[in-house]
This record gives sequence, structure tokens and C-alpha cells, in this order.
Amino acid sequence: MRIVVDAFGSDSCPGPDVAGAVMAARAWGDEIILVGPEERTRQELAKHKTAGLAISVVHSPDVLTMADHSDDVRRKEESSIRIGMRLVRDGKADAFVSAGNTIACLASAIFDLRRIRGIRRPALCVVYPITFQPMVFLDTGATADPTPEILTQVAQMGAIYAEQVLGIANPRVGLLANGEEEEKGTMVLRDTFVQLKASPLNFVGNVEPKEAVKGQADVVVTDGFTGNIHIKTAEAVASFIKHMVKRDVLGSIQSKVGLALMVPGLVLALPGLLLLAPGLRRLAKRIDYTEVGGALLLGVNGVVIVGHGRSSAKAIMNAVQRAREAVDGNVVATIAAGLGQGPA
Repeated sequence: MRIVVDAFGSDSCPGPDVAGAVMAARAWGDEIILVGPEERTRQELAKHKTAGLAISVVHSPDVLTMADHSDDVRRKEESSIRIGMRLVRDGKADAFVSAGNTIACLASAIFDLRRIRGIRRPALCVVYPITFQPMVFLDTGATADPTPEILTQVAQMGAIYAEQVLGIANPRVGLLANGEEEEKGTMVLRDTFVQLKASPLNFVGNVEPKEAVKGQADVVVTDGFTGNIHIKTAEAVASFIKHMVKRDVLGSIQSKVGLALMVPGLVLALPGLLLLAPGLRRLAKRIDYTEVGGALLLGVNGVVIVGHGRSSAKAIMNAVQRAREAVDGNVVATIAAGLGQGPA
């Protein structure tokens, strides 16, 4: 595949962005196209061993920062984000990855890629990290104040993603709410409940966060404001758990002795600790936001992955993996076939 990576997206750019792109090229053998101010991008790229890797650089004289808004996106036509989007639009790349400004990525996708015909608003979609089974969660920040019609369409796009990328047949769709009863939530949620109930989707009703984590639904839908706060809260809790395990379970002699006493005899202390290690590593991986990589922007004519501003190289690499999955699952064409007819 040909994946464009914004070399000047993350808060610490271009270091993590370029390093993650190199890691992705090494992991999957894809063609990686770095977009950014050429001299600085090549200087960063020179720090890595790239022999045999298909990595190229496309010059962008400008960049979009976290302080930029929609008007700045329209004005900065030669920024790395907008040039990267146009590479996808023109068929020179299969997907675009950026850890830059979410508003800038959203606006640029609408300006340069255009929405799929019939799509009212795009939505950001992630595979929820803290569940016993894969779950699609959206919207995580694209549309803060949707109508019931927009939320119903978001649910349809999420169901398509669950089927095409995660391989879940007839995915169960739930509406994130503060109670299971139909009358719970805002008026927008109540009206959305009615529309989803009448739709051909496999709608299972309202789900509270605790039910969502337990796997009561395969696709959980909410507005972008609530979704963004919810996913950031989940990431904060996961980070806290990881820190506490490291500090309180593994970080003191007292804790290590306590773990040692959990197995028969002190002679088995070291093997006991070694037996715990794989499980702790799996836990750390499950609650590590960098494993998610980024959110897929559904509803535009191209695969776009938006990552955290604080993305590490590992997060950028996994964002490329999310892009590869979406391209491989033919998500854009499937959404266009199911909900639209082509570019707006």
C-alpha cells in the first residue's frame, strides 16, 4: 500500500512522526510518503536506517498547528495536511495519517476529499481499547452537536466498519446513554433511539458505559462531544491503572515480597514473578493508547486516520496499521455503496 504520513503533525514533530513511519515501512513493506518541509523532514529521516525501505518525501512549505482553525486550513493550501489529503484524492496514495490538529484534518478532508454523497457529517471512529472483545466506538470528536438523523447515519457507518474491518456479522448497535430505558438521555438521544429502533440495523437499545465495556454491543454510538470526553477519560483511567501497577505492584520491595509469598515457598518466588510477567505485559498492552494508533474518519472519500497530538513513534506506526486495515476492508467504497453514490 501507499500510505501518506504527515511528518509535522504531532506535538513533538517531526521526531515521532518520522520514526513511526520508518517502523511502519519496516513492519509491512509498504510505500510510505512523508509530507512536510523537505529539508527538516530529510534531516530527521537521516537519523534512521532506511536502506531497502520504500520511503519518499513530498515537500510542503507550510504546516498546520494546533492553534489553527477552519479558516487557516482553507488559507494554508500548501500545508502538509492538505497536500497529503490531495495525494489520496488524486490516487497517488491509499490513505493519509496525521497526529495533527483534529479540526484541521476534518476541515481538510471535507475541502479536499469531499464527503461521500449523502453523508451529512463525517465521524471519528476507534476500536475501543478497554473491552473483552473488539468494539467500535464513535463519534469521538468530529461532530459535537449532531441531529438524530446524523447519529443514525453515524451508526450505519460504524456497523459497516465493524463488518468490513473487524469481521463481525450483523453487529449489535447500542446508543451510549445514562440508562437502559428508552426515555433516558437528552431529546436528541431519545429521538435517535426511535430512529435506530425503526432502522434495519441490529439495534440493542441504550447502553451504559459499564455494559459497553462488558460487550453488550459491537458498535456504540454517541455525539462527538460526549464521545471525545468519554474516550479521553477511558485513556486517563487506563494510564492511571498502568502507572499504579508499575508503582504499587512492581515498584517496591514490599510488593515483590508480597507477590513472592503468593506462591508456595520462597524458593519459588522468582518463577512466580516470571509467571506473572506475561499477564502484566498483556494488561499493559491492552490499556496502552498507543496500541490504538488513531481514529478513522468515516464519511469522506478517502481513508484518513487522526492520531493524538502526543503520539509516540509506536502510536504513529499503529495509526498506519489502522489505515491499512481500512484500505484492506474497502471501507470507503462500502459506505458509498450502502449510504451514498460518490463524491458530494
